[in-house]
Amino acid sequence: RGMKLGLVQMSVTDVPEHNLSEAVRLTREMAQQGADLVLLPEMFLCPYENSWFRRCAQPERGRIFQTLGEAAAGAGVYLAAGSFPEEDREGRLYNTGYVFDRQGRELARHRKMHLFDIQVEGGQCFRESDTFSPGDTYTVFDTEFGRMGLCICFDIRFPELFSLMVQAGARLVLVPAAFNRTTGPAHWDLVFRQRAVDGQCFTAGAAPARDPAAAYVSYGHSLVVSPWGEVIRRFGTGEQAEVVELDLRQTDAVRKQLPLLSARRTDLYETRWKKD
Repeated sequence: RGMKLGLVQMSVTDVPEHNLSEAVRLTREMAQQGADLVLLPEMFLCPYENSWFRRCAQPERGRIFQTLGEAAAGAGVYLAAGSFPEEDREGRLYNTGYVFDRQGRELARHRKMHLFDIQVEGGQCFRESDTFSPGDTYTVFDTEFGRMGLCICFDIRFPELFSLMVQAGARLVLVPAAFNRTTGPAHWDLVFRQRAVDGQCFTAGAAPARDPAAAYVSYGHSLVVSPWGEVIRRFGTGEQAEVVELDLRQTDAVRKQLPLLSARRTDLYETRWKKD
């Protein structure tokens, strides 16, 4: 079925309440433009820095969670609410993303599984594991448009994870992400197109807008890719929010033309989806 995706690339300041207000405002704005589902960026609540993660940590399903659910219900849209730091009852911190339905009810929760610990020679160095714990589940959820998947940023680099979501029936995988100016130019378009071609599904990535003065500078360039690997829409580096029309039935046509899923050699290798 056809659906309209509200893709949001918002600026993230060092004032969390302002960031939350902007996320709510942009959700409402996208709904007014006809969006069925709105996708916010990774870590929309605070700067992408370990010191901020602990400072802005929210209790599990606390006030921020409630505000985002109310935003979805008030706008009458599905809301894939990017991600923000969330602390569980044992004090562990996670990079967490929620999805809410049109009534503001929780549809899914994803805790980033693969933590961003990199050191690129002459480029970016970052260690999410200094602050976050890794999630341990892959995430799919059902909508009136069909089943979708959700992962966060560095998760997209692992094709096994996408294979599981596609086997579970995902036609669109949503990826709140914050690549940087080292990894972004090299891999941003490439990896979203790779996963779309591998899984014969739509991929959509929402990034924070670029702030050259930030300690961690987002690459920006939020995008949507078709199951054929074509970039349908790509933003620039600044603030931007637009509605992108998708026909999720396109996955069926592509899978029929190139039957990759049925041609898998499960006698030799297998990444198998299993229900919880």
